[in-house]
Amino acid sequence: MAITCTWSVNDMTHKDSDGGVFLVYWSCVARNQVTPASGDVPAVYGPESATEGGKLRCEYDASSPDFIPYADLTEADVLGWVYNSLIEGDETADEAKARVEANRTAKVQGQIDRAASDSSGVPW
Repeated sequence: MAITCTWSVNDMTHKDSDGGVFLVYWSCVARNQVTPASGDVPAVYGPESATEGGKLRCEYDASSPDFIPYADLTEADVLGWVYNSLIEGDETADEAKARVEANRTAKVQGQIDRAASDSSGVPW
């Protein structure tokens, strides 16, 4: 059993005229993976999960050499923007990502622990 975190870009809004992205909807979902994937068999997940998500407003300069138009973006590019937007204090983007994952993982672990200490049914 393991808790896995999956980051996703759920939607983006961009300007048709220059391909500049100005709004990103993202999520990080932590789930209790009961059985890992094997060959053609997908992973099996328990009911425990915790999600963090948000909306990132972006400013862009289409004339910048670092500008990537909408059609050329990858999910990894956009998630990099998300991780950078989550930085607190002196954190790096990787540390911010790890902090969010640790927080979501702790929430799932709490759900697992509560479920393990509770029982239901009848005594007969």
